[in-house]
Amino acid sequence: MEKSTLDQLRIEREPENQASGSGRIILLVVMLALIAGSVAYFFWHQQSRAVEIRSVVARELNTQVASTVLNASGYVTPRRQATVSSKFTGKVIEVLIEEGMQVGEGQVLARLDDVNIRASYELAAAQLFSSRQSLKETDTLLQEALLNRDRTSRLLEKGLASEVEMDRARALAGSLEAQLGRKRADIEVASRQLDIYSQQLEDTIIRAPFAGVIVAKNAQPGEMISPVSAGGGFTRTGIGTIVDMSSLEIEIDVNEAYINRVTAGQEVVATLDAYPDWKIPCHVIAIIPTADRQRATVEVRVGFDQLDPRILPDMGVKVAFQEVDREETARSEISGLLVPEKAVRTQDGMSFLFIVNDGYVERRAVSLSESRGSDIMVNSGLAAGERVVTEGPPALADGDAVKEKGR
Repeated sequence: MEKSTLDQLRIEREPENQASGSGRIILLVVMLALIAGSVAYFFWHQQSRAVEIRSVVARELNTQVASTVLNASGYVTPRRQATVSSKFTGKVIEVLIEEGMQVGEGQVLARLDDVNIRASYELAAAQLFSSRQSLKETDTLLQEALLNRDRTSRLLEKGLASEVEMDRARALAGSLEAQLGRKRADIEVASRQLDIYSQQLEDTIIRAPFAGVIVAKNAQPGEMISPVSAGGGFTRTGIGTIVDMSSLEIEIDVNEAYINRVTAGQEVVATLDAYPDWKIPCHVIAIIPTADRQRATVEVRVGFDQLDPRILPDMGVKVAFQEVDREETARSEISGLLVPEKAVRTQDGMSFLFIVNDGYVERRAVSLSESRGSDIMVNSGLAAGERVVTEGPPALADGDAVKEKGR
């Protein structure tokens, strides 16, 4: 009895090998869970640090020693500019533009009164419907006349109908065939008429011929507008004026005595009267092959190497035509890369840039040189074609994940 009681109090233990195997499995599961959590935290941390930035490509620059061979003055002019008007005289009911507004190609600028044209359009649509219904009626009568002609022909062969009845059946079928052809022509006429009024309805909507900026608003709702000038001065000839800012250039009248100093492609340095300290690199686009007899001048077109929002139409500008000194350039040529000056950051007296590479930024120390307008020249630490951050948070750090605005 005592032995059985002791047997009941005995603790059964698992074999040592089985217990150690279970421990290893638990330990392995815990380690895998920790590794997975670390990886997930790393990617989550990188994703959470992704910030929006703007970047540009570093531009290569070769500086050449040049001297000014001619000074002149002119004005900034747009190559593409249009005063947008209507195709016909009408009353303006809505104007959707204001000065300074950016518009896209085909964007609606204004609407004209279309009450009369819409009534004519609806009348043409009703006439087209009536012509189609009349065609169906004539086609049904023709089918009946053809059956009657065939029936009369069979009766005539059997001597049960006269030649007069046969002639009458043939005439009726021929007449209906001619009417059917005329009804088809009527449908074509009505369809063309409907297209005309549809186009006139479209013409009451005035759209932008190209993308640009509105520089003048010339009409208000309630005024009359016409594509041609009308007497009395009460009719507008345009809704507004649109300018393509990407087509800005400089027009200069050069005295014909000095035109031999100007060549196509020649380098030019321009200075706007509004920004006298800003030197703008330009080039000669073309020399107009004719002279003004009254003023003894030749017109020269000068293009900007890079446009800037500060450059506006009709601004006064002074230009200096440059001539490269080959010998001096060979002795003192400087090469570098241009980046926007706002891309350069400074810490502890050291200048550095953030370079974008595969969605991450790399902090890189650079050596800087002279400023050129809103740009600055980088002598070392940067390669041509690399993308540099121009706008980003102040706390941006090396290795941060980034995404570019507008991409």
